[in-house]
Amino acid sequence: MASSPCGDGNFDCGLQIQTRSVEQTLIPLVSQITTLINHKDKLKKTEKTLRAVQRVGQAVSVAVGRFVVVGEAIAAENEDLKDEMGLACFEARRAGTAIAQLTDVSSLEQCEGDGRSTVFSDRTGMVKAARMLLSSVTKVLVLADCIVIKQIISSRNKVLVTLEQLERVSTFQEFVQIFSQFGNEMVEFAHLTGDRQNDLKDEKKRARMAAARAVLEKCTMMLLTASKTCLRHPDCESARINKEAVFQRMRLALEQVIEIVTDTRSGGEARALPVSIYAGIKDFKVKVEGLRDSLYCVSCEAVAAQLEALMEKTEDFTDSAYTSHEQRETIIQLCQITRQETKQLINTWRHAQSLKAKEATDEMELSILKTCQSVSDLRRELHRVAVGRATELLKLHSDHLVLQALKASGGDGNLEAVADYAGTLNEHKEQLVETCRLLCHISGTEPLEITCIHAEETFRVIGPQIISAAQTLALHPTSKIAKENLDVFCEAWESQLCDIAILLKEINDVFEGRRGKHSANLKTVKAAKLDAEEQTTIAKLGLELCLLTSDVDSEVERWDEQDHEMVRLCQIISSMAYSMYLFTRGEGLLKTTLDLFHQAEVRQHSFSLIGFLIESVRSLLDEDRILILSETEKLSDACQQLQVCAKTPVQGKSAIFQKVDSSIQNTKGILTVVVYLLPICYKLIRKCKSECSCVASPQHWREKQLNTTVSEETLNGNGSNGFGVKSLEQHMASLTFLESK
Repeated sequence: MASSPCGDGNFDCGLQIQTRSVEQTLIPLVSQITTLINHKDKLKKTEKTLRAVQRVGQAVSVAVGRFVVVGEAIAAENEDLKDEMGLACFEARRAGTAIAQLTDVSSLEQCEGDGRSTVFSDRTGMVKAARMLLSSVTKVLVLADCIVIKQIISSRNKVLVTLEQLERVSTFQEFVQIFSQFGNEMVEFAHLTGDRQNDLKDEKKRARMAAARAVLEKCTMMLLTASKTCLRHPDCESARINKEAVFQRMRLALEQVIEIVTDTRSGGEARALPVSIYAGIKDFKVKVEGLRDSLYCVSCEAVAAQLEALMEKTEDFTDSAYTSHEQRETIIQLCQITRQETKQLINTWRHAQSLKAKEATDEMELSILKTCQSVSDLRRELHRVAVGRATELLKLHSDHLVLQALKASGGDGNLEAVADYAGTLNEHKEQLVETCRLLCHISGTEPLEITCIHAEETFRVIGPQIISAAQTLALHPTSKIAKENLDVFCEAWESQLCDIAILLKEINDVFEGRRGKHSANLKTVKAAKLDAEEQTTIAKLGLELCLLTSDVDSEVERWDEQDHEMVRLCQIISSMAYSMYLFTRGEGLLKTTLDLFHQAEVRQHSFSLIGFLIESVRSLLDEDRILILSETEKLSDACQQLQVCAKTPVQGKSAIFQKVDSSIQNTKGILTVVVYLLPICYKLIRKCKSECSCVASPQHWREKQLNTTVSEETLNGNGSNGFGVKSLEQHMASLTFLESK
């Protein structure tokens, strides 16, 4: 808000507004003040007009009074901002009072007879009060926004401390405890940064924030499996390398978030994107077309130098080993045509200047048109080459044969084959990295350029991580956790390929003029149907659900009897919840909201767990039995609420969104109880074992199942419900558990 919307003065407060919430808060105030100031000089002072002016002035004064009360409360709670915030609140209150006095014109007699200054007689005083009010209110809002930034920094610092603790753990028990804390801190950080991302005004910052948050989300699961692999195989060098890469990437992403919210870089220098060919062409055309208005606004040498810089960037296309001979020749030819047309333009331009012409001549106008057309033809060809290359690569990698071969070779313990396929994956990585770089050149908007850069970095990092995970599996081919770890990194690669397909569509949409701006969300949930706020809400819930499934898996790791009935039921419940999480990312088997609701309806495994618990506690002591039954009742309530919600018919976008939200919330409730019950039941079993009692022993619990055994048929997908499929989600649940030593 650099200037006043009215013509009387500049309301610049000297503070940069970074967020939409601050800007939206100021808009009504600006509107009301503009109404007061921008009256006609010879406005007819009727009773109706005077009452309207007084009403607006009073509304401003009352609103400012309420606003100041909140600001003063914030100042009282934040000692480091107390003085600055207090001064801004004082100035806002004073300005609000001045505006109320100047607009106190309830009657014609009062307006003209008492000699007081009013909005009609003291326009300068009104403008001065308006400036002070906008300046002080803006300052209060910006200071309040600083508190939000401090919260994000504080949350990041907590995550960093826990991250360092996780990196140093040496026992699995310690890891489970710290990772649970880490999960909670990551959820808090995700909430704060998600809100900030949606609130940022700058599209580039929103895109960068989306990229950093996507890295953190994916790396959370990688950190879990990579750390467990290191704990299981502490002397394995490839496992250590794999783990260190994950921790390093998380730290860089956390640092990037702070750079965005504080608008600074750790090194102090400003962050600037490399200039893309699209941006270079756009700027070049602006300068060339600007010659119509002024022949002397830019030098001939500057235009020529800019063209050569642009031509140099096309070498990324022509020097590529993956560009065909025909494509290379076409690009070179178009570059030559552009040079020729620009040279002709400069000649006609200099001739016009020599004639002291005040505007472009007809000959120069023709050269401007030809130059702009030639550079547009070049851009079109570069777009065709980059998009065509990306489309071919996506088709080539759609079967994921190299990833499958790495998994198979690692599982066979064949290090030589892993090395061979690693070389192939490296080639694919280089192709994808270069393709992302070319897409960045022609993407069309800065947010899309940022997304291309993020994709390039992701392929560059994940490629070597897949290889190190495959080497670890080859060294320990019977290790379930090493296999799971490789699966997680392969999934990240596949997920990034899906992101490239979405990115391609967005780039084509921009090129063809079908859309105006990038959504800045790398992964959205039903993006065509949900607005930004709904997408953020669902994404947050999905992350919370994912972290709860990790907590369940970590707790199950501690059980000695991995075939225990409670373990098996909790595995399946966790797997179902994980499929919901994948739905929030637009992945997995659940493709529509109907799929999600169908899954929510089928809760027999949860009810089986309830029946199992009720039957199993009969022989427990009163205190233990009451505790288990109390939690079982909570579990039952959550299951029933989920079923009722899933079966309730709804219509309309808003109602469907609320149903999705409720389904995931209720599933979170179920997992929360499961996470709480698992360690309690585990301790009771160990206690019973030590006392040589059959009460709640593994054998006793298996005999008391009440027909709740999960059949092999169900797990293989032949059961009646939609969750028995041995899908990616099921593998995620069943492979998460650290193999027993």
